[in-house]
Amino acid sequence: MGKPFNVKIGINPISWMNDDLPSLGGETPLEQALSEGAQIGYRGFELGNKFPRQPEALRAVLGKYQLECVSGWYSGQLATRGVEQEIAAVEEHLQLLASNGASVMVYGEVAGSIQGAPAPLYQRPRFASEAAWQGYAERLTRFARHLLTRGVRLAYHHHMGAYVETPADVDKLMALTGPEVGLLFDSGHIAFAGGDPLAVLQRHLARVCHVHCKDVRPAVLRLARNRDWSFLQAVINGAFTVPGDGAIDFGALLQMLHQHGYAGWLVVEAEQDPAVAPSYRYADMGYRHLRDLVAAIENGTLREAA
Repeated sequence: MGKPFNVKIGINPISWMNDDLPSLGGETPLEQALSEGAQIGYRGFELGNKFPRQPEALRAVLGKYQLECVSGWYSGQLATRGVEQEIAAVEEHLQLLASNGASVMVYGEVAGSIQGAPAPLYQRPRFASEAAWQGYAERLTRFARHLLTRGVRLAYHHHMGAYVETPADVDKLMALTGPEVGLLFDSGHIAFAGGDPLAVLQRHLARVCHVHCKDVRPAVLRLARNRDWSFLQAVINGAFTVPGDGAIDFGALLQMLHQHGYAGWLVVEAEQDPAVAPSYRYADMGYRHLRDLVAAIENGTLREAA
């Protein structure tokens, strides 16, 4: 028997309904996603646009299905505004997460982002100078320090179409920010950005505080680059899928997390069109793949990662 792997498997509601493109699953009621997710075996959900934003109401709707609040995306704008302004803007969301037991907050930089725009990915924003990078990192560290006073750690989401997209961007951000800034490692986004997920994870294990388990279809990624698709065009055409249905070796990733003592959430998050990739079937597929890998790691039957 191996040592315990202290992780919980959660899911993002994006398998049922998409925040960036509400027409994908827009007709699906929240309670369908929650009931199906609980039936599959998920321990918790990240938040989406159909969740109540009052702490007691959120606690009630999740409690009905014995689900935990995993985290929730926050649209940050520290690339263009000051820390005090950001602290004021985050307060309601921070209170919602903290009062519902979430220990991490997903921070996505949306200033200048083209993730929801009909623009090719090469038009994403970039910091113009070292001074701009340094200023951003300092603001982010101060903001993350504020979150920690409320018991919530910032989990920075590197994302296609945003300032921090590539492995080099992630490396630079981690080098310039303080340890208060945690990293949300997203296997699918780092693969789409041209990185080797295992290599990037290995470099930043000490900062990883949250994990999004997203698989990729390499043929679609190549088309997205060659045809200058927008991020949403890539999503609609099936760039992402659930763990076990694409090209990423989740066994190696989870083994590395286990060896390093990661304790937290593994979140299935795969933007797809539910009309093409039925929500329940794919959510179940992703859960089973991760569950079986976790069990194999704990039993010592999965080969050690290099």
